Amino acid sequence: MIEEIKLFCDGSVNPQKKIGYGAYFVYRDTDTLEIAKQNIQTKRFTDTSSTKLELEVLLWALDDKELQDKAIVVYTDCQNILGLESRREKLELNNYKSAKGKLLNNHELYKQFYKKTDTLNCTFIKVKGHKPSQSKDEIDKLFTLVDRGSRDALRHNN
Repeated sequence: MIEEIKLFCDGSVNPQKKIGYGAYFVYRDTDTLEIAKQNIQTKRFTDTSSTKLELEVLLWALDDKELQDKAIVVYTDCQNILGLESRREKLELNNYKSAKGKLLNNHELYKQFYKKTDTLNCTFIKVKGHKPSQSKDEIDKLFTLVDRGSRDALRHNN
């Protein structure tokens, strides 16, 4: 049986400067919150937007060697990423162009997303970010770590 592993990723961007920071960590059910905190990876991205950053962070995180040959459950609050699977056929049929024939802004990232997820065993789950503490379950608490990690990195390195 293939081991299931959880991947939490998020990003925070300064739209005026077009700079963002992404954060992710890989989580196993045997891990603790403290282990998760210690495993958070962050990275700076330039010339980015919030939509672009979320994709860039996910693609970077999916390169983690720890994910190879695993069943990956990706937790994200990014609606764009969650909608990519259902949009694939139309995007490919239209060669990543809008109804007016203009190439979509993030077409290269969409192509990378499909190429990468075709080779990995990924499931995507929507996390509602910024819930009040008393409403958070374990997944929400774990997601808060990457949310806070990317925001703190942006705040301290901007």
